[in-house]
Amino acid sequence: QDLAADLVAQNVNIIVATGGPDPVLAAKSATTAIPIVFSVGGDPVKLGFVQSLARPGGNVTGFSLFTNLLGPKRFGFLRELVPGIAPIAILINPDNMASDEQIAELEQTASSLGERVTIMRAREEAEIEAAFASAAAAKVRAMFVASDAQYFARPAVLAIAAARHRLPTSFEARNFVEAGGLMSYGVDFAEVYRQVGLYAARILKGEKPSDLSVQQPTRFEFLLNLKTATALSLAVPPALLARADEVIE
Repeated sequence: QDLAADLVAQNVNIIVATGGPDPVLAAKSATTAIPIVFSVGGDPVKLGFVQSLARPGGNVTGFSLFTNLLGPKRFGFLRELVPGIAPIAILINPDNMASDEQIAELEQTASSLGERVTIMRAREEAEIEAAFASAAAAKVRAMFVASDAQYFARPAVLAIAAARHRLPTSFEARNFVEAGGLMSYGVDFAEVYRQVGLYAARILKGEKPSDLSVQQPTRFEFLLNLKTATALSLAVPPALLARADEVIE
């Protein structure tokens, strides 16, 4: 809130708010006049940021990644690689504004697939390590890391914890796999941020946020780390390997 208020006091021309819903809420609470362009993983209508995707209204628009809706695909890839994985642990940040929504959607997805899930909550590095240790002690077969900006900023912490406790883990983005994580499925964040920049440019040239509909990504990528799969003694099915957009060896 203090940072958002400082930007408003400086009378900036536009505010770009990324890294989860909290920065967007702070910016939206600080001004109804300065244009705001966001990128969030959850539903911006449910979060109260815009009136609708087609007609956002007010001074706010941007990009909704709808990462919560990618759960079925991520569960599917994890089940192909680790058959008979129940129960699955879901790691989530309880401080995330969309955590309740994420839990409800992921539990519904798991139930529809006949899987049992255990919710693990963690914020900082010590809690992340403790969550993986607890999951391993409980004989959980795999971990599903929910979308969260705090996790996104700590890919190596999560990848190392997963490796230490030998838990096949699904992540939301490529940076986790590049850090040693097993697999990821999600949006191309570089492309999303490029589009955010283009929206900001259009507004700076005179267009109104209320006239720019909230956009959704059209490109998703599936990454596999074969070195990690080998370390976990997992045999990657050829069909799954063929569907990967990138394989790290």
